[in-house]
Amino acid sequence: MDLNVTEVLLGESESIHKIIPLELDELKYTFGTFPVTENSPLDLTVSKEKPGVLKVKGKGTITVTIPCARCLADVSVPLDLDFEERVRTDRQEESADITDDAEPEDAFDEDYVLEGYHLNVDELVYGEALLIWPARVLCKEDCKGLCPVCGQNLNQGECGCDRTQLDPRMAKVLDIFSQFKEV
Repeated sequence: MDLNVTEVLLGESESIHKIIPLELDELKYTFGTFPVTENSPLDLTVSKEKPGVLKVKGKGTITVTIPCARCLADVSVPLDLDFEERVRTDRQEESADITDDAEPEDAFDEDYVLEGYHLNVDELVYGEALLIWPARVLCKEDCKGLCPVCGQNLNQGECGCDRTQLDPRMAKVLDIFSQFKEV
């Protein structure tokens, strides 16, 4: 979805405030594709910070289905978007004479979200969701995970596999104990 920011860019208005319905079906990143199950409207304010720079503030919530890190069960995770970004509107070529008040190249947060006079809201949400993406998601605090032998979800019951894994450095000690069992 795009938001027309012509009024702000041309100086006809100091800022615009819109409540935009998000219509995302999925978030697609290099590490996977995740369905979006709920979208709250995005409360967005765009204002001119100074010539050539827009300030974009937004709030909203999306709920994404992410697999549990232990058992791979689907978990609904709400991502609360609350951001304030600076977007460059003029893409001047770098000149040889840089003044003291020039902005460093990395001072701008989201240069790719402005296409002409339109703010690409979906790209902005994609970037913000990635920044607040949880490092690890569990279906429950005491999730037992999957059996490393057969793949059974241990939250649904035991599988009966022998999952005892001994340190290979202790193999000689195990051999000694197994000799006593035979006697």
